[in-house]
This record gives sequence, structure tokens and C-alpha cells, in this order.
Amino acid sequence: MKNLIYFIFACCSVVYSDVVYRIPIQGTIDLGLPPYISRELKEAQESGALAVIFDIDTFGGRVDAATQIKDAILDSDLLTIAFINRRAISAGALISLSCEKIYMTGGASIGAATAVDMSGKKGSEKVISYMREEMASTAEKRNRSTEIARGMVDEDLQFTHIIINGDSVLVDDLEGRKEGKLISMTTKQALKYNIADGLAEDLDLLLEFLGLANVDIIQAEENWSEDIVRFLTNPVVASLLTTFGFLGILFELQSPGWGIPGFVGLTCLALSLSASYIAKLATLSDFLFIFAGIGFLFLEALVIPGFGIAGISGICLVIYGLYMFLLPDVPVGEEILSQATDGLLIGIIGGIIGLYFLIRMMIKTQFWKKLTSPDVQRKEDGYTTTFGWEKLENEIGEADSDLHPSGWVKIDNQRVFVVSEGDFIPKGTEVKVLSVDGNRIVVRKFDNK
Repeated sequence: MKNLIYFIFACCSVVYSDVVYRIPIQGTIDLGLPPYISRELKEAQESGALAVIFDIDTFGGRVDAATQIKDAILDSDLLTIAFINRRAISAGALISLSCEKIYMTGGASIGAATAVDMSGKKGSEKVISYMREEMASTAEKRNRSTEIARGMVDEDLQFTHIIINGDSVLVDDLEGRKEGKLISMTTKQALKYNIADGLAEDLDLLLEFLGLANVDIIQAEENWSEDIVRFLTNPVVASLLTTFGFLGILFELQSPGWGIPGFVGLTCLALSLSASYIAKLATLSDFLFIFAGIGFLFLEALVIPGFGIAGISGICLVIYGLYMFLLPDVPVGEEILSQATDGLLIGIIGGIIGLYFLIRMMIKTQFWKKLTSPDVQRKEDGYTTTFGWEKLENEIGEADSDLHPSGWVKIDNQRVFVVSEGDFIPKGTEVKVLSVDGNRIVVRKFDNK
């Protein structure tokens, strides 16, 4: 009796644990999809799902995004099924070929996977070659025709026969096999040439064919963080974030202390860098360019007087790093290069214009005047502090570093951080403390004449 109870409990556990994940891949394939697909595959793996069905209806999108999705699918131990619900074109074809099983609805199509720009212009040979071999290697992994996979990308390839299950089969009804056109297959043709495994008009029929009619379907959905990553990796948004980050830090380096521009700059850079990292846009070399450029800017602002080679080098390195952030780590066509260039230019111009108007508005506020004008920081105006620096007012000291405008001054063998009225003051120059407000100490060059 006890064994019977255990058996019934085990059977019930199996029944209730039988789940299948449905993941839609519809519309444009962009960089927001790979993190979402990877998360859902991991979640399905951890939940003990029997299979993952990708509901595909797409004209394609970014090659780098499709490649990341393909890699995630091939690395998964789950049964993966591409359900081509009308079309799997371009990058959608690569994703479909990466699945163990492919089912198509009647009247569906798969193929035409060459790299083109938005005007329909064919990509460079480097891009075509990359996509061609990605398609071929993926098809080979799933025991599908590599000739057909290559023919979906390169219209210059010609063939008359393919090998299916060890037999040579004449290809006589497939457009693109020798006419110099890309291969795009109907459902009937995909079934005939072993690209697809079956016909199913809807998801319920597909589950019946797979013997999964009684399973629970979990509908995968993007979470808020993936929506944010998709938004932040938009070329224009990404370039605006990085530009505001760069300009904010540059502005902060020219101001005493640490304030709103520096905080905004670091926040923008953090958002841009983290989104690029999650979407696998940013590489180690990209980060090195950015940080090296910021390092040169700090060197220019805090150590080297004026604006010279260090400052120019820092700006160039940062701009180049920002540009590389917008490019994938795969061969790309003119469309992606153009998007990256346009996005960077829009970001820089928009950032400069936005920063200009922001400064124009800020300088009219009492807060800004209080922060930057020494003449309003007098005791007779009611300013008092509790930092203990008031005793330094009217004291004479010596610049212990270059002040442009901020730096270090030594007063009575005490080293303090100060800001000049705006003028550059070289190291070793005598200075006089004009005003003290909290920890803000304003000095000017001392002339004892």
C-alpha cells in the first residue's frame, strides 16, 4: 500500500511538472532580445521544462543579436523547436536553423538571409561571408543541408544536388539554386528538402504532433529590465547617454569640488556602459579607450596647466570609445556603421546643445550664483559655516599645485583644497584667501604692491 502511494505521488509530480515554454520572436530582432532569450532558456532549464517553442514571425534584424540568440539556443540542453508562424526571414532564418526541430504553418517561408541595408543594398563580401558560414555551420550542427543554408545568404552559389540522409537528391524546384537568386523556401519546399520537420497550423496541433498535448504552456514575457536595456541600446539613446556622461565629467573637472554635472555624467556613463555590457556591445578594448580618455582628461584638468595634448588625446579616445560602443563585435554592413556614426553625431551635437541651455538656465539661479560668485559669500551677507575654515579668510598662502581653477594651497604649513576666481595660477605663486563658505575656499593671486 505504501509503495502504491509513492507511485501515485510520483506520477502526479511528473504530470504537474510537465511544462513547455513558448517564447515569441516577432517583429524586428534587436539587441534587447538576446538577454531575454538567454534568461528564458535558463529559467526553462531550471524549471525542468520538456521543451522550448520559439513562435517566430519576423523579417529579421541585427546579425549580432541573431548570432547571440543562436549561440544561446545551441548551448541549451533543452529540446528547442522553431514554430515558423508565417515567416522566418534573414536573421529569423538563422535562429530557426539553430533549433533542433522546425515546424511551419501552411504558406510560411524561410530564407533570404543575406545582409542588406535599409535600402536593400547588399552588404560587403566580409559581411556576406560571415553570415554565410554562420548559416552553414548552424545547419550542419542540426543535420540540415549546408548548401541550402549558404544559398539563403549568397545568390552566387550554384548547386543541382544536395545530400539528404545519405542520399543525393536532385534540387529541381528551388528558386536560387542556379539562377543567381537568394533561396527562400515555402513550407512545402522546406519539408521536401529536410529543412523543416513538419507542418502545424497552430500551437495546439504542434503540441499534439510532439506528444505534448497535455502539458502546461508558460508564455514568456520580457521583464522591465530587458525593456530598459532595449531602450538604452538604441543608437541615438546610447550616444546621448555617453555624450552627456562625457560632457558632464569634463564640465565637472573644470569646476571646484563635486556637484550636479559630475553626478549626472557618471550616472549617464554607468547606464550606457551597463546596457552595452548586458547587450554584449562593449568589449574590454572599448572600456579601455573610454577609461584611458577620461584619465587623460583628469590629467589635463588636475595636473597639466592649460589645454594641450593630454586634453585633445582624452577627447579623441573617449569619442572613439563611444563610437565603438555602438558597433557589434561581428562584421557589419554600411547600415550599422551609418547608424553608429549618425547616433554618435546626434549624441554629441544634442549633448552640447542640451548642456549649453542647461548652463544658461543654471547661471540665472540663486543657487548657481551662491556656488560660483565669491562676492556673495561675505559674512555681512549672513553666511556662516561650521567647517572651521573661516580663520583662513584674508590669510596669505602659497599654491602647492597649479590652480586651474582648483588645486592645493599651503597656508601655515596646512594643505587645503581651494578654487581661484577663475584665473590660472601656477604652482609656487602667493595667493590670498578671499572668502570661505563651508569647505569652499576662494583665492586670488596676491599682489603685495
